[in-house]
Amino acid sequence: MDHPTPPPAACDVLVVGAGPAGSACALWLARAGMKVLLADQHAFPRDKVCGDGLIPDTHAALRRLGVYEEVAALAQHVPHVRCIGPRGGFVDVPGTLSVLPRKTLDHVLVRAAQRAGAWLLAPLRFEAPLLDGERVVGARLRNGHGSHEITARWVVLATGAVPQPLIAAGLCERRTPSGVALRGYVHHPELVGRITQLQIVWHPRLRGGYGWIFPAPGGLFNIGTGLTGSHIVQRSGKGRMQDVNLRRMLDDFCDIHPPARELMTGGELQGEIKGAPLRCTLRGARWSRPGMLVTGEAAGSTYAFSGEGIGKAMETGLLAAEALLAQRQSPQGHSDETVRERYEATLRALQPRFDLYETASRVNQQPWLADLVVWRARRSPRILKRLSGVLEETQSPGRLFSWRGMTKLIFE
Repeated sequence: MDHPTPPPAACDVLVVGAGPAGSACALWLARAGMKVLLADQHAFPRDKVCGDGLIPDTHAALRRLGVYEEVAALAQHVPHVRCIGPRGGFVDVPGTLSVLPRKTLDHVLVRAAQRAGAWLLAPLRFEAPLLDGERVVGARLRNGHGSHEITARWVVLATGAVPQPLIAAGLCERRTPSGVALRGYVHHPELVGRITQLQIVWHPRLRGGYGWIFPAPGGLFNIGTGLTGSHIVQRSGKGRMQDVNLRRMLDDFCDIHPPARELMTGGELQGEIKGAPLRCTLRGARWSRPGMLVTGEAAGSTYAFSGEGIGKAMETGLLAAEALLAQRQSPQGHSDETVRERYEATLRALQPRFDLYETASRVNQQPWLADLVVWRARRSPRILKRLSGVLEETQSPGRLFSWRGMTKLIFE
């Protein structure tokens, strides 16, 4: 929706970052009648480095936002996640799954926020918060024409994994990423119908991470590698993303996984192979300060185990919106501090699940564990059902991937 008049210089809520978290937050607030400005440093539609896999929590958030049908009509339906161990054995884990490039998904969400009444301001890059004492009362944004100051009752920072906006806002606790990923798009129509599942591969040559191939619409495939946790520092020394040789890791992936090799040698690469940092496990940033909430991957909403973060980004964006709406609906009973406490309490309630997924990420560090899980799941419908429950978030991953859980896998 294009507004016929210039956007206001003041609003109830300024949401900075129009990815899944920011757009979900802006949509929810605007739908409730609040004056919302949604700013992003890029004009839409724009690309975003991601695996593009939409897993069950993403579908649940899309349904809640009222855009599920629109996304489903554009996405590639996928019946399984194929988990492939170092020895080549695999197990297909069923789930509610699809694939849609983030360029398309994010544009759908932005348009939905605009239809709800939010103003989109792009391209505008966050420079610094505007302050009244210690309280944030807006933000200074910049584009090629200069700086723009926008005042707001609240600012929601949804700027993703890069540390610079968090540093400028005084909320960054860790500048190095907790994960990094590299992905490319390859067009290979001959593989349509042959690669029909989300393929995730663990192997000693990918130690510390994994490789993936996800089938997207139109004969397109998303191929990439990800690296999580301590291996970033071990491989790079300083933990800077540019020091991690993910391109070599992608070459190793193609060497050890024949479908990846066939895709890259026989297909046509679309655009550049791009890398991006990840922020995982709800760590690395403070979640709020007076007048400002941090949400999405800026708050660390990505799972360390799989690198998946779209669904949880939207979920945290909705939690931020709900905390702000609670103040609006009962202003006498909800001070600024109450808003922050309410929001941070909801994130703390999610923290145990993120911690369990971090426990599960030991598979990335010890790839032989994938062989064990695959071997047992192929022989036990109960264990396969448990894996599906992890995917659907009805089962705890910590129960399966803890050392106790691994012992049970061997002996039960």
